[in-house]
Amino acid sequence: MLFCAPRIRSIPSYAEDMSPARRSHSEPIYRAAISLGIGLFRFWRLRRIETGLDNLPAAGGAVLSMTHFGYLEFALVEWVAWRSNRRRIRFLVTKRAFDKPGIGWLLRGMHHIPVDMERGAAAYAEAVAALRSGELIGVFPEAGVSASFEVRELKTGAVRLAAEAGVPVIPVAVWGGQRLMTKNHPVPFRARFGVPISFAFGAPIDIASTDDPRAVTDSLRKTMQGMVDDLQSGYPVTGTGQWWQPRSLGGTAPTPAEAAATEAERASRRERARTTITGAP
Repeated sequence: MLFCAPRIRSIPSYAEDMSPARRSHSEPIYRAAISLGIGLFRFWRLRRIETGLDNLPAAGGAVLSMTHFGYLEFALVEWVAWRSNRRRIRFLVTKRAFDKPGIGWLLRGMHHIPVDMERGAAAYAEAVAALRSGELIGVFPEAGVSASFEVRELKTGAVRLAAEAGVPVIPVAVWGGQRLMTKNHPVPFRARFGVPISFAFGAPIDIASTDDPRAVTDSLRKTMQGMVDDLQSGYPVTGTGQWWQPRSLGGTAPTPAEAAATEAERASRRERARTTITGAP
């Protein structure tokens, strides 16, 4: 959602801002954004199916490692967390989004953390500081939407953040959110009404500083895929023949190999375009 926000003072980053305890009562932008999201989800008459909410801590830092099958999962998980115990989630968001008029102002107001893909050290340090101060940090470790609707190989960033900050990783699976908005498949507006959205919050995973990040991350992927499997098996709508169902379960979504090939071709086109514009070899 784009809007114009002229003459709004710049909003400081987490490290420059007030403490989480004080800010918990003074975040009008976050509250307004949540209210708008809740209003939209009520308008669409979305049906929540939730399991494991007791694994969402009422206080203290944690990394939420989330599945990524659609574009609205961040808002859907914020919705559920807010309803459960009023916890706020700070997401790591690409700097390109922060640079967009209106959107950037909103992201800063919600105290999300900008990530420069070429220089990520600052975002990493800010996320660690937020975790140590008791915040929830939301991460999509697949580093992109999975068009196959199966959990892809994960980056190790979520595990590394948790280990350095001394907080647990909480695996989070969302199923059905791709039916609202996802890549490569425009969703008709009316098709969003009454969609069931299933959520699973897994048991916290404690990570020692001596653990191998790659091994823990591979185990985390298996856990997240198992949670997705459970949500799919209990989903109240059959996905046979549907675009939003994995091929392995009778849907028409691309296989992981097909999705990876499409993504590689898209990346190649972007690189060729960049080379053409910049003249770089």
